[in-house]
Amino acid sequence: MSGLAGILAQLLHLALMLALAPLLAGLLRWLRARLQGRRGAPPWQAWRDLMKLLRKQPVLAEHASPVTPIAPHAALAATLLAAALVPGFARGMALGGMADLLLLAGLLAIARLALALAAMDAGTAQGSLGAAREAGLARFAEPAFLLCVMAFAILTGGTNLDATGRALQEGALAFRLPLALALAALLAVGLAANGRLPTDDPEGLSEPASGQGAMRLEASGRHLALWQMQAALRLLLWLSLLAALFLPFGTAAADDGPLAWASGLLAWLAKLGLLALALGLAEALLARLPPRRLPELLGLALLLALLGLVFLLLATGLA
Repeated sequence: MSGLAGILAQLLHLALMLALAPLLAGLLRWLRARLQGRRGAPPWQAWRDLMKLLRKQPVLAEHASPVTPIAPHAALAATLLAAALVPGFARGMALGGMADLLLLAGLLAIARLALALAAMDAGTAQGSLGAAREAGLARFAEPAFLLCVMAFAILTGGTNLDATGRALQEGALAFRLPLALALAALLAVGLAANGRLPTDDPEGLSEPASGQGAMRLEASGRHLALWQMQAALRLLLWLSLLAALFLPFGTAAADDGPLAWASGLLAWLAKLGLLALALGLAEALLARLPPRRLPELLGLALLLALLGLVFLLLATGLA
């Protein structure tokens, strides 16, 4: 019975991730418009745009290789598998044993590589510049993430997400300073990974090369829908990851049954709403940073992650 409950919880989790991802992207777009004094499209408009794009045939560049049609499917598949590993309303789902932070980092790296290859395959200057810029930022973002993973491994004895969330909920909050530094580092890394930094244009409409938005400019039709779904799913994944690590309360166990799942779902939605509101406020209030300052921001995230690890090693050594 427990195995069946884990499978059902996993399938429900995947369905919720797919359904909520475009709504979250639409909600952030609407919230940013309201904070800027505009009316904005309703949050469900993102789903309408996706369905419209899925009915259109993609237009490929004249000299595009098979990389262009394969890349969006590969990126979406890698992101969907990563999203399946991040606990949402319940822990202990069918793939809970595979929910490793290192595996999660590898899957997100595959999706980012697919996006960069597709941008360079089109042969346009803006896509290539966006790919080069993202590769440069990854040099700081990935080590910062891995240092945070190392800190969680020391703190909880492993890198499994379910076990880490359970340990943090049960008492690891005594290490407040290392956790606060890891949170600050992961926030910066998450902003960079999702193209939500103040210099970025998530829609790819600004005149300079704008990272991930620029890399999607050559996509159209069904391929553009896949890229947009992948970006929305990645954003929901990151918010769920932050909620699982730093707001672990309220999450049900997969074996507890539908009533506990409903309670966990309400807690998960509340945490996602809180994080989405904070992200929307940051996007609306932060001034645009010069692109040359982005490595400094991610370098600061790397330093914070390193300091958190050092403080944790000192605290555990003294204990």
